[in-house]
Amino acid sequence: MLIKRKSIEAQANTKAGPGTRQREKKPAVRRKAKFAPVTLSESDGVRYLHFGTEWVQGAMRMRKPDWLELEYAQQMMAWMLFNPTPLHIVQLGLGTGALSKFSLRQFPEARITAVELNPAVVAICEMMFKLPIDDERLAVLEMDAQDFVDDENNHGTIDALQVDLYDATARGPVLDSAEFYTACANCLTEDGIMTVNLFGDHPSYAKNLKAMRFAFPQVISLPEVHDGNIIAIAFKKRHPLDFTALYERAKEIQAATKLPTKSWVNGMKTAEG
Repeated sequence: MLIKRKSIEAQANTKAGPGTRQREKKPAVRRKAKFAPVTLSESDGVRYLHFGTEWVQGAMRMRKPDWLELEYAQQMMAWMLFNPTPLHIVQLGLGTGALSKFSLRQFPEARITAVELNPAVVAICEMMFKLPIDDERLAVLEMDAQDFVDDENNHGTIDALQVDLYDATARGPVLDSAEFYTACANCLTEDGIMTVNLFGDHPSYAKNLKAMRFAFPQVISLPEVHDGNIIAIAFKKRHPLDFTALYERAKEIQAATKLPTKSWVNGMKTAEG
């Protein structure tokens, strides 16, 4: 979302043509779908996903396909500090499937749902980013994220909701209203947590924070990483921050996953002043 790399196909001025995965879809789509070509690039053992531009939409290290290569993607897992045993994890915006693949490996008791509007993204994730096929634990839904969070069948069912909804311009989330974030809050369990990938160097950042703070009683922004990504953490109910306990939990997560979790707690502490 933030690293600019020229994609292979963009350089050649061609379009990718992945096949379409068959999925049950919602009959109504709120947004008129206009999909940019899905393109790829590779450098130093890392494969990148683009939407026909230089903006990176996700990445995978070829030798470690389940690892979270980008720092902002690692920070999207900050909810792990508060919930070590989630039962249902949902990703809005599939990207390269990195968050879903990581969650599948780290939480064997959890169900993982990914929601992606563009069928070409799903297809390219299967072919080029080692996304597993659906089974009893993984479901990839081709539908609009707004329709998913509006569906009352999803309300109160999600422990961790990860929102990463960008289009080809990669300058701000495509869903950013108070109504959208209220629907996201409705989908969370009582102790549920949402993480959102925002772009700090853009007017959309303030708009999204305002909308989130309308829908959630507590929102914390981590320090900016890369070229502008900022991860916001929103709690369904206000959560007292015990930093001693959080640092201990961070050590446990880092030992198990090698994620730089201490920096997450440092960021929360800075944000809380």
